[in-house]
Amino acid sequence: MICAAAMMAASVSAQDNTAITANKFGDNWYMGINGGVATPMQKFGDYGFMKGFAPNVGVRIGKNLTTVFGLAAEGTVYLGASEKSMMKTRTFISELDVNLLGTFNLSNLFAGYPGEPRAFELIALGGFGWAHGFGAYPVNVMGVNVPVNKVNGINSKIALDFAFNLGANKAWQLYIEPAAIFCLESWTNGLAVKDDMKYDSRVGMFQLNLGLNYKFGNSNGSHNFVKAQLRDQAEIDAMTAKINELRADVNAKDGKIAADAQTIADLKKKLADCEARPMQTTVIEEKKETILQPMVIFRQGKSTIDAAQYASVEMVAKYMRNHKDSKVIVRGFASPEGNAELNQKLSEARAEAVKTALIKKYKIAADRITTEGLGATDKISEENDFNRVAMFIDTTK
Repeated sequence: MICAAAMMAASVSAQDNTAITANKFGDNWYMGINGGVATPMQKFGDYGFMKGFAPNVGVRIGKNLTTVFGLAAEGTVYLGASEKSMMKTRTFISELDVNLLGTFNLSNLFAGYPGEPRAFELIALGGFGWAHGFGAYPVNVMGVNVPVNKVNGINSKIALDFAFNLGANKAWQLYIEPAAIFCLESWTNGLAVKDDMKYDSRVGMFQLNLGLNYKFGNSNGSHNFVKAQLRDQAEIDAMTAKINELRADVNAKDGKIAADAQTIADLKKKLADCEARPMQTTVIEEKKETILQPMVIFRQGKSTIDAAQYASVEMVAKYMRNHKDSKVIVRGFASPEGNAELNQKLSEARAEAVKTALIKKYKIAADRITTEGLGATDKISEENDFNRVAMFIDTTK
């Protein structure tokens, strides 16, 4: 029956377990202690139900194989160094039981596992074990109750745990456990009986215990099973496409880095070649401008040359005839009063008027003369009359 129940539990929870993490061999182990009292469920010598008690303490270690099914090993000692104890023995430890139990989480079996233990769970237990009694059991031998010193037997145990999972991580489990323990088969080699002799195997105990388990840490970082985060195929495809996109981006950046590295290497080589060449010194001669002293003065607002001003133009023409390679810039200026735009045009017109005179009247080649109109100025003289001029700049040297 236990094997059938285990197979059913594994089958029911198999689909749910595909989404469960922390199911390695080292995961989901727990250890705990328990204690309580036991009383006969039927007449046992001079005792019966609620007429005689045996206190007990025990240790339990187990592993949850799935969210539903698990295995546990349990050792329990029954105390009672008194003729009035249920076991009617004078030893401090009257009986020792060792059981192997299957555990069935009924809450998870019928309601599914929510991803972490519930605050309250109902857990069924069942299994078999070995019992050893230390004395004074009445055995019916030919109609006579004969006390024996030692009894060994095979027990079965069924129980139901009302379990409470405690703590922020639910690593602690407190449970109340009512249980029924039956003696299936027993035998003795006591001094009062010479040969092995079986006695009534229908003896059973009702036991009520309080226990506390600690669940050890798991590989998933918790103390319990955890549901894995499952993703649908569309989400997986989207993530795969994103990964491929990032890979392509990384490859492109790797190519760019390689190209930049090659450019840096080329520049370093060119720099090294330049440093290896002998240094050449280039002298740049700065041309100096020479201001020729004659200036042509204009009337206010006019760009025509007065007759008296041709003497200055003639002096420059004579200089240029005497110096065949000379070239001259004619710069025109206006006085500060008036509109800036008008003054700019006026300065340009004055420079052009002087150039025209040099070409037409004094036969100087046009390609030797350049004009510039520099607009209004007050730098040539403090008197505005002497700021309305055209001056000559010799650029030959």
